[in-house]
Amino acid sequence: MKKGLLISIEGLDGSGKTTQIEMLKKHLENLGEKVIVLREPGGTNIGEQIRTILLDHKNTEMNDVAEMFLYAASRAQLFSQIIKPNLESGIIIICDRFIDSSIVYQGYGRGLDVDDVIKANLTAIQNRLPDITLFIDINAMTSLERRMNASKADRLEREAIQFHERVYEGYIKLSKIFKDRIIIINGEGKIKDISNQMIKEVDNLLKRRNI
Repeated sequence: MKKGLLISIEGLDGSGKTTQIEMLKKHLENLGEKVIVLREPGGTNIGEQIRTILLDHKNTEMNDVAEMFLYAASRAQLFSQIIKPNLESGIIIICDRFIDSSIVYQGYGRGLDVDDVIKANLTAIQNRLPDITLFIDINAMTSLERRMNASKADRLEREAIQFHERVYEGYIKLSKIFKDRIIIINGEGKIKDISNQMIKEVDNLLKRRNI
């Protein structure tokens, strides 16, 4: 049986994750791989209920630590219920956001202790980090411009530009700390060019898996 793989896709809102994930999924399926796409927070019945609470723009009084644990709770349910058993079955999982989102949004963005955020979320995922993380790199201002042209903003999307700038800097710091896992993908180009970058990195991962 082939080894299951966990691929996480990260980036600021408006980075084009949804489009790129669909293109990557199609590529992998054309190679004969079984693929599941998940989103965070959410992906399970419990997780989707937590997602509603987290993203409701009316919940402005939410405590930062409470926010951190809600994300971790959704992630723990997703990992135990869906991710772990499917990895054990040899399936490739593409996750729209994973542990790195909590580190940058609650750690660098909210200013919580980064080590505390990491510990809580490592517990949630039973220490199972992604095999590769693709960070689609667009800066905070580009993200803001794209969000302004999109649908109604959720609670986190409504945060001030300074918050999103801290989140972006967090991603850059993480990409240097975990440079063997986090790959920076230039998100400013054409959709096809971005897709080609991502496919190249994932194909290299597949080659290593099959050695």
